[in-house]
Amino acid sequence: MFEALSKYAVFEGRARRQEYWLFALLYFILAIIAGFADGVSGSGLISGLLALALLIPSIAVLVRRLHDTDRSGWWALLMLIPILGTLILLVFCVLKGTDGSNRFGDDPLKPKASVGRLEPTV
Repeated sequence: MFEALSKYAVFEGRARRQEYWLFALLYFILAIIAGFADGVSGSGLISGLLALALLIPSIAVLVRRLHDTDRSGWWALLMLIPILGTLILLVFCVLKGTDGSNRFGDDPLKPKASVGRLEPTV
């Protein structure tokens, strides 16, 4: 779940669906907590600080998710188009990533080869 946060400003590579949606869930839960805290304090300071703190990782994980579907990160600019742009990006984020390697890197679902370990031959 914290993989997206550990790659705070990494715009290269690919993010599988699980990484993207777990980040979205974490953001949603934190936004609800911040909203309650803002309601108690009577200001929007906590929600604003949360949005500012998670702005870069939000964009980074979206760009990596787009890379997984073999799309350039520039597609994230669709967010600037009200409603329609967000819906298109939502569809892109739900789609399965490309199988195998693509121009943005190796398949994140493909198991990593173990280094220094030989597989038995039959």
